[in-house]
Formats: sequence, structure tokens, C-alpha cells
Amino acid sequence: MIAKVRKRASLAVVGTLGLVLAACSSPEQAPPPEIEVAVLKVKPEPLALFDELPGRVVAYRVAEIRPQVGGIVQRQLFEQGSEVRAGQPLFQINAAPFQADANSSAAALQRAQATFARARLQEERLRPLVDADAISRQSYDDARVARDQAAADVAEARAALARRRLDVGFARITSPISGRIGEALVTEGALVSANDANPLATVHQIDQVYIDVRQPVARIETMRAAIEAGTADENAPVEILSTEGQPYPVKGRMLFSGITVDPSTGNAVVRVLVPNPDRRLLPGMFVRARLPRTFEQEAITVPQQAVRRDPSGKAQVFVVDGKGQVAARDVVVGDVIEGRYHVSSGLRAGETVIVEGQDKVQPDVPVKSIAWRPAAAAAR
Repeated sequence: MIAKVRKRASLAVVGTLGLVLAACSSPEQAPPPEIEVAVLKVKPEPLALFDELPGRVVAYRVAEIRPQVGGIVQRQLFEQGSEVRAGQPLFQINAAPFQADANSSAAALQRAQATFARARLQEERLRPLVDADAISRQSYDDARVARDQAAADVAEARAALARRRLDVGFARITSPISGRIGEALVTEGALVSANDANPLATVHQIDQVYIDVRQPVARIETMRAAIEAGTADENAPVEILSTEGQPYPVKGRMLFSGITVDPSTGNAVVRVLVPNPDRRLLPGMFVRARLPRTFEQEAITVPQQAVRRDPSGKAQVFVVDGKGQVAARDVVVGDVIEGRYHVSSGLRAGETVIVEGQDKVQPDVPVKSIAWRPAAAAAR
């Protein structure tokens, strides 16, 4: 009986040792599968850097329509909000008083001319008599002075008539420039004068406009230095955007001669000249302008989603080497241009960065790289 129990125990021990040996002799655990990530090979490319700043539209020219003579407004000769041309009549002031003054000045001129004609004939009659000593020299000198005075009276009367005729012309108020006219600030029957504080209307020339943009003076100096160094173009086009970020179908040109410094803020006011054939840019509108800063022939850029921030806030990218190993790399990034970061340092041309899948990367685990495609390209 005791021998049977010992035999069973021995079999149990042998069975257990067999299981242990079987477990020890099993194959090694399979390595973890490779992690699939989307990567992009860094390539240098030409890149224009710019500053996107708010600006305000200003009319190219502004003309306040004011009367040069006083009187009653008889007619308004334009449609409010329409385009007017230079010299086009806008208002008609009652010209009857000025015409009456012109007629009076014309009569005075005729009277002066008649007096001059008589004085001239008198001088011509006395000339041979003084030569023959028939009259005294004094009498002839008086006749000649009277003739000269009459000639001066004619010139004065002619000038007075010209002035009165100007008043008649000023009664019809015309536009000094071509542009779009706003609302009329007076109506028919209003009494106006040359000393009124408010204009009758205002004309804005907006077939081209200015956009005033404020930026720090240091940026202007940086831009000038870049132009002198040849890394920026003084005539580079300036893109104009709406407040929603939509570009207008026109591009402007920065006028360095129009830069002034605001004494209250210390910012420079840069003026941009923009063609406006469709009149979409109206005076007073707020827009955004992309002012060119510099140009790099071989700039390094990466998609925004390729850049991550470490706990201290530093920018990082994940670089894949030729063996599929991943390493974090600190980089210095600048502007975001069309969804891409401009990398000023930390990356070299030819390196491969992970664009998508960084959150799945593990230490010492190789990755399977696939070419990254932008969302727009993938959709097409």
C-alpha cells in the first residue's frame, strides 16, 4: 500500500517536471508589430516670409464740394452714390444776382471805353497843335494824361467784368476730380455760402486706394536691411485679405515714401497703393495686408501637425533614421505659411520627419514609414 502511494507521487513529480521543461523549451515570444506612421522627407524650397497685419482703406483722393459764392441752391445735378467725372456739374446756385452784376460791369466797361476813345481823339487833335506852338505844352500834357487815365479805367472795368463772370460760372458747382460721390448734405432751396463749415458733398477717387498698415518700426528697419542685402524685393506684391481671411483679386505695392511714425504709439504707418477697378475696397474698411519681410531661396518647412510641444513648451519633431528608429529633435519654428511651419534651425534637408502617428511611437520600437499626403491631395 505504501509502495503504491510512493509510485503515484513519483509520477506526479515527473509530470510536473515535464510541464516545466515543455514550457522552458517553447519558442521565444514574437516581437511587437511595427507601428505605421506617415512621414515626409524634408526638402528646401524658395519661401517668401511676410507679416500679416490689419490695415484701413483710405481713398486715393478726396474732394470736398464747397461753394465759392453764396446763394440759394436751385438744383442737384447728380445721383447720390454714383460715379462722377472731373468737371461734371453737381449743384446749381441761383445765378441771377451774379448775372446782373456782370451786366452792370459790362455797362461800366462800355462807358470806360467811350471815355477812353474821346480822350484819345483829344490827344490826337492837340498833338500837331503843340508841335506848331499853337497851344501850350501844358494843355497837351493834360490831354495825354487824361487819355492814359481813361485807358486804366478801361482795364479796371474789364477786370471787374471778368470777376463778375467768374461768379456766374461759380454758381454752377462742378467736381474737381473723378470718383464716387457720396450723399448730398444740402437740398434744393438751401442757402449756402463760401464760409460754411460743412461741404455740400464729398467725392472719393477709389479706382485705386491706399491701405494704411501699422507695424513696429523695428520691422521696417528689418525690411530695409533685407532689401539692401538683396533678400527682399522692394516692389514685391502685397496681398490684401478681408477680415474673414479671403483674398481680394488685387495686389498692392508698398510705398516706402509714405511711411510715418505715430508719436502716440511709436508704430510706423506703412502706406500700400492698391488698384481697385471693381470698387470693392471702400474708404474706411478694415482689411489685412501681407507685407513681404524677406525671401529665402532654400527654406526648410514642415506641416503644422508634424510639430509637437514638450512639457516645457519647446517645439519638437520626430525624425526617422535609415533603420526605422525614431528620435525626438528640438527645432526652432517661426511663421506659419499656408499650413506649414518655417523651421529656422534643428532640421536639415534630406531628413525624414513624422507628420502623423507621433502619439503611437514607443521607445526602441521601429516604425513602418508610409509617404504622407496632404488632406487636399488625398481628397482629390
